[in-house]
Amino acid sequence: MDLSLARLRMLRELHRRGTITAAATALHYTASAVSQQLAQLERDVGSRLFERRGRRVQLTDLGVLLAEHAEEILDAVERATQALEEAGESVSAKLTAGVWASVASGLLPDALNTLARTHPNILVRTRELAPEATAAAVRDGALDLSFVLDYSNYPMTWDAGLERAVIAVERIYAAVPAGAVPSASVSLAELVDHPWILAPARSHFGHAARLAFQSAGMSPRIDHEVEEQPTAMAMAASGLGVTLVSDLGLALRPPGVDILALSDVLTRTVSLAYRTTTARRAALLLVVDAIRTAAAAKGLGADAALPTPTGVQAVPPAP
Repeated sequence: MDLSLARLRMLRELHRRGTITAAATALHYTASAVSQQLAQLERDVGSRLFERRGRRVQLTDLGVLLAEHAEEILDAVERATQALEEAGESVSAKLTAGVWASVASGLLPDALNTLARTHPNILVRTRELAPEATAAAVRDGALDLSFVLDYSNYPMTWDAGLERAVIAVERIYAAVPAGAVPSASVSLAELVDHPWILAPARSHFGHAARLAFQSAGMSPRIDHEVEEQPTAMAMAASGLGVTLVSDLGLALRPPGVDILALSDVLTRTVSLAYRTTTARRAALLLVVDAIRTAAAAKGLGADAALPTPTGVQAVPPAP
């Protein structure tokens, strides 16, 4: 019997999630592709592994047995991969990292260029995901590591199966149409009557922004909801409203936008998440170190003082 690791991974996700669609989403395949591969797995085994019950797929006793062994097999493969990497004369590995726009443009180029010079046998591929989805993708094995976020007023719920390395601490600023606010510093209260461009409430950034307003006893007028900081700043540059932007987001700042320090201090911590089973993987630790070094070079290291971009008035942290 020849069992495909890819099919065993699909079986494991089906066992965890209960539907073909959920398993496919976790693994970034189409539901049709997963269904076809699982059907092939049944043929490989020569016995029924699934029973359909409405929209859900119920594993048979044999299916559950194979899914439990799949967990052990896939964990063993991960450990073997780590051992082979460490046993070589030079570290060689292929890793997939979850990113979003600001970290992909602000941190990765310097980090990966340095890594290519110092450890050319480590290849890092990236996959863009919403920040809210990256930790789950690491936990499920779809990614080897991923950037994750915590806001000072909205820390994320952490998964016991994951570890994280703090990479950077970013300050949040107001981004307003050029000349709209004649000062270098502003409070949320002073901006509350402006039309706002914010990330949706379901996102970590959007939720943290709304919590900041709620804590100040205010409710902003949100005219536009967009996911990415570059999009929000482009809309602000066109005079459609004001928005919030982080330090790394400033690298994508368009003309026509003023960046103002917020007296309502809001920060976010950027970390890299990876599975506890890979916490000692040499290649992964080298990637983490390269990205952390790139952040420190920009003044964003976890131990550094919070940066202030050129032309923005520094605001001391709240006591």
